[in-house]
Amino acid sequence: MEEKRLVMLETAPEPDTDQKPSTMSRRGLLKLGVALNALAGVLLGVPIVGYLASAARKKEMIEALAWIPLGEVNTFPEGETRLATFRNPLTNPWDGETGDVTCWVRRLDKEEFQVFAINCTHLGCPVRWFPQSELFMCPCHGGAYYADGAKASGPPPRGLFRYQSRIEDGKLVILGGMMPTLGHQRVRAGTDERPPCA
Repeated sequence: MEEKRLVMLETAPEPDTDQKPSTMSRRGLLKLGVALNALAGVLLGVPIVGYLASAARKKEMIEALAWIPLGEVNTFPEGETRLATFRNPLTNPWDGETGDVTCWVRRLDKEEFQVFAINCTHLGCPVRWFPQSELFMCPCHGGAYYADGAKASGPPPRGLFRYQSRIEDGKLVILGGMMPTLGHQRVRAGTDERPPCA
């Protein structure tokens, strides 16, 4: 009887080795999980490394602040507000027209100018100057600013950002290369009255 069983075992057909099992082994599943976790760690780490590396660029960004000419003083008539454009010093050659920054220049008298960023302090929409009412007005949400850049009405939390300006060799120049935020203005002017961070 044992001989018959051995014979039957020997004559049994061999399984087809071309077909692979459809289920993944535990080891394969573990390797896949480790690989996915490593990929997620790298994707989450890239912004963190970029943020930490930006502190190293701070010196480069401060050096990029430059006095940029807006034009001859006589191109801005006394008592008028005009649009002017300058090139951001932090741009690259391939930035094209996106590196051009627009601002409003208001000449008060022979030597005194006010230069405002074109962006509304609410959500950054470009404001327009209306000489009839002597107001800067935002078309997006109805924000209004007086001629000196102070908030008149609407949702903006504060007045327009004002660039530092001066006259050099008969040209009006402004300190450019920073984002038009009031935080930069207060810190650079030395009038930052915010409480220290805890």
